[in-house]
Amino acid sequence: MSQDNQDSEEQMRHRLVALQSEHRDLDDVIARIGEEKPFDQLQIQRLKKRKLGLKDEILKIESELLPDIIA
Repeated sequence: MSQDNQDSEEQMRHRLVALQSEHRDLDDVIARIGEEKPFDQLQIQRLKKRKLGLKDEILKIESELLPDIIA
């Protein structure tokens, strides 16, 4: 593997860790907002949409890092 490929893969792994951390943080924020009465439904919807976007990005990076193995 060339140095450029290793650097790119390392950058992708760092990005993946950051995205996973943000995804977990959003879980906590959404739970806390939902416990407050009254809670801001619009804010929760926006956070959930952001969380779904993060999940899509996480899955994309994971699929690039772990290519399918055809047996």
